[in-house]
Amino acid sequence: MNLSTCIKICGLTREADIDAAVEQGVSAIGFVQYPKSPRFISPERASELARRLPAFVTPVLLFVNADLQTISKALELVPGAWLQFHGDESPEFCSETAQTLRASWIRAVRIPGGDSATPFDLLKYANEYKLAQALLLDAHVQEYGGGGKAFNWSHITQNVNAHLVLSGGLTPANVGSGIAHFKPLGLSLGVDVSSGVESDKGIKDIQKIRDFVGAVRNL
Repeated sequence: MNLSTCIKICGLTREADIDAAVEQGVSAIGFVQYPKSPRFISPERASELARRLPAFVTPVLLFVNADLQTISKALELVPGAWLQFHGDESPEFCSETAQTLRASWIRAVRIPGGDSATPFDLLKYANEYKLAQALLLDAHVQEYGGGGKAFNWSHITQNVNAHLVLSGGLTPANVGSGIAHFKPLGLSLGVDVSSGVESDKGIKDIQKIRDFVGAVRNL
């Protein structure tokens, strides 16, 4: 499938950043629901920001090892949001939670980084989480929720029967190379950026958003 590359911007905390991302035509906006993250916002705040999203721009709620009650409360406040599981959640927990709450979901794949890391078995992972709407490929860091670091892209070479989202250390300078490598490997490819369009943690830079979107759209 030769689909266009969708863009998700994650970790937004301010109205101005929401508006800038929407103006550039992004497909999805991520709200971090992990209290230990510097980009964390409460479900109530996520609800306020999500109301600014027009039709066909999808809110995504990022969780790390949260329980069903916590996820359900957040989803009630941000109806129609996708769930992004970014911790140690099992395939059964992800699929049963999404089914119970009638929500679509993404599974983050925390891939070991560094040149010395062994190739990652994405095919096995994709089979285990085959009910996910997409797999988000991110670097494994000590803290959960993404660390703005890239993993070794050359360690992922397997074709998988899954929609993929590339994340981790993306910038306007390298996103083109990432798309070229990963787009042939899955059913489709999206990209997810957070720190690569920031002036500070949780504070997006409007010009960096424009540059990033432009780098993707001009391929």
